[in-house]
Amino acid sequence: MASWYDELLKADFPTFIGKTLSTVDPAATYQPNWHINVIAEYLEAIRRKEINRLIINLPPRSLKSVCVSVAWPAWLLGHSPQSRIIAASYAASLSIKHSLDCRLTLNSPWYKQLFPDTRLSRDQNEKHKFVTTQRGSRFATSVGGSVLGEGGNYLIIDDPINPTQAMNRDLRNHVNRWFEHTFATRLDDKKKGAIILVMQRLHEHDLSGYLLGKNHWEHLCIPAIAPQPMHYRMGTVSKFRHEGELLHEAREDDVLIERAKIELGSNAFAAQYQQQPIPEEGGMVKMAWFKRYQTLPDSIERRVQSWDTAIKSGNHHDASVCLTFAQCKECSYLMDVQIMRLEYPDLKKTVYELAERVKPDVILIEDRASGQQLLQDIRRETMLPVIGMSSQKDKVTRFGAVSALIEAGRLYLPENAVWLADFKNEISAFPNGNHDDQVDALTQYLDWLRNAVWKPVSIRSV
Repeated sequence: MASWYDELLKADFPTFIGKTLSTVDPAATYQPNWHINVIAEYLEAIRRKEINRLIINLPPRSLKSVCVSVAWPAWLLGHSPQSRIIAASYAASLSIKHSLDCRLTLNSPWYKQLFPDTRLSRDQNEKHKFVTTQRGSRFATSVGGSVLGEGGNYLIIDDPINPTQAMNRDLRNHVNRWFEHTFATRLDDKKKGAIILVMQRLHEHDLSGYLLGKNHWEHLCIPAIAPQPMHYRMGTVSKFRHEGELLHEAREDDVLIERAKIELGSNAFAAQYQQQPIPEEGGMVKMAWFKRYQTLPDSIERRVQSWDTAIKSGNHHDASVCLTFAQCKECSYLMDVQIMRLEYPDLKKTVYELAERVKPDVILIEDRASGQQLLQDIRRETMLPVIGMSSQKDKVTRFGAVSALIEAGRLYLPENAVWLADFKNEISAFPNGNHDDQVDALTQYLDWLRNAVWKPVSIRSV
């Protein structure tokens, strides 16, 4: 005979979510909150065929994947073992994890007792796809992955792009095209089938932004801090949020929110926590974020030169740039900027001359194109402390990843310098300005700084 708790589990989706979490992550403590109830009501509205297109935007670590990608497919298959579900995420490993967690739930003793008619078939029970004895299924794929031959009543997209990828226009467009031309075509019933997208906002033109422009999507937007009075109504839930009210203070209070602001920077925080991505046209950094200095501190720990090199002379070619920094504790002071357009022999000579003048503890040079030859020559001919820097990411993505260091007040500019106006203009205009050589050299330094462990660098340790 079913207990009252069994009856509650079978009838109340938020309670079912809590039980699912304790199954897939026994060490976690389930903390009920109103936003889980709202999400559950929207998903139940989809199951009742009242909604067939839904976008859910909410901050990271808010149980979105457990709710939508793990518990909900198990809930659907429990109530209707014939349901066919396709779930996708940006990475195959993430999709498989959600699939395994869902299968673990279906195989748990409590689930089998709750839904005795839902059993997994022995002939199709794999990590990426499992099928019920009544031919329902859950199929896991990734963005760009193959879905040929697969179809579903419910299509779930959980985080179609990660924060690093989202700054790349080509990758964003790839995700949007994949949705239109591949994923959305997998519905068994074009009229009654449902598509659900759940993600934190990352960019104004991410998949959420792209689909919201089409006007036929329900939108559940839950920011970490209510920017104005907000009222959520769906099913049995009615929740009013006052301006400034936190999403879930028991889990993430004011102190943790402020820490997230500092660590992410205002642009990323506005997108990921507030679901309000800032348009790129406004520039990626504000000049007010830079601190100012009149004289360098006495306690300089090291001097670092960051080179962005080019090997063509002439004003129509890219420039070579050397930024020189003095580092003191957690702060860096931009000491000098040198911009030049030189053929390779003169460029190498200038590198040696500036190194002799500054006596840097570290010299950063991009390990590609002209920088590769320069690194080889320096290592063969000198004992200068060079480090080759490389990255597979595009310029905007790299700069976005380090901009929080500037916003946190870690970088100082001089009050006066002959190069200061040009530097400020290029940095504030990026990514829409005509030049980005100084941006590249600055990004390279800040990227190295985030990962650097201070020790004297010699040619033999590089």
